[in-house]
Amino acid sequence: MKLKIALLPGDGIGPEVLTQAKKCLQAVEEAFNHSFHYTEAVVGAIAIDKTGDPLPEDTLKLCKNSDAVLFGAIGAPKYDNDPTAKVRPEQGLLRLRSELGLFSNIRPVKVFPTLIEKSPLRKEIISGTDFTIYRELTGGIYFGEKTLNEAGTVASDLCEYSEMEISRIAHMAFKAAKSRRNKLTLVDKANVLESSRLWRKVVTKIGESYPEVALDFLFVDNAAMQLILNPAQFDVILTENMFGDILSDEGSVIGGSIGLLPSASIGTENAMFEPIHGSYPQAKGLDIANPIAAILSAAMLLDHFGLDEEARAVVSAVNKSLKKNIVTPDLDAKSKYGTNHVGNFIADHIMDSEDHLNINDENIGLGKSTII
Repeated sequence: MKLKIALLPGDGIGPEVLTQAKKCLQAVEEAFNHSFHYTEAVVGAIAIDKTGDPLPEDTLKLCKNSDAVLFGAIGAPKYDNDPTAKVRPEQGLLRLRSELGLFSNIRPVKVFPTLIEKSPLRKEIISGTDFTIYRELTGGIYFGEKTLNEAGTVASDLCEYSEMEISRIAHMAFKAAKSRRNKLTLVDKANVLESSRLWRKVVTKIGESYPEVALDFLFVDNAAMQLILNPAQFDVILTENMFGDILSDEGSVIGGSIGLLPSASIGTENAMFEPIHGSYPQAKGLDIANPIAAILSAAMLLDHFGLDEEARAVVSAVNKSLKKNIVTPDLDAKSKYGTNHVGNFIADHIMDSEDHLNINDENIGLGKSTII
């Protein structure tokens, strides 16, 4: 298969982890006789520094003309610590999602048995955890009208959703639940928010078309608590933009490191794949950032295009690195291995036949529902 892949390293540790993901894709090319063409472009703080725009038009054009986008990370302290900044790195990512129509963010959360002791939660609580969050990505409070009075003392952000926006991601989430364990949990705040009441109304109606899927509801505050008390109860979680942002970061703690979790952002015509972690500027250039989330995001890219065996080979190589404890310091404080070494090990073991042909129970569920 031939694919055009746009690489957006971004800020902080983004370039370092994306380099490792690219290595793994290049290993897949060689092992499975594919041809991937990579073109790199700037986004975020580095783009502001170079062009004044967090999403330059050339970057946007590249993404629209590519088969997929592989994204690193975005954000920089000089913008985070300046509340008066009118142009921010995150604006580039929000606009990119909107321009590409990436309305569905898919974030799998699964506990690796070999890492179960690394979690801050007790083993008996997190054992068996395997769920996927479907987060609506282009609507809600992040994209609503924003106002600030002249005195700078009163601000507002509008949270707005349409039935169409809710419906299209709800169908994706129900289809995913059908291919998993037939359970979908809608997370909202319908006791307070009118937008949440619309979510509940629309999703309930759509659920009638999926009678095999058990549908239940949780208010977001209760859902946040249940993710810690009993995460194994969840199968597919469906929620709006801001709630999904918060809950998926909370879910990352379950496995022991935010550096383990990949994501896919899917639209009707475009797709982007990125680790859920931030730019972690404190680790920039220190060769300590965990590349696994970025590498697993590359595996989700492969899965999206139906390259199932290739995706499994990447995941299996990740499993091997974890079993052999070839990991970065976030997973083992005594580790002598850095970002580059871990990436090299995983890339070098993508074609270990005894691994990728005999997939075990530690494999992350990449989610066939990412294929449109």
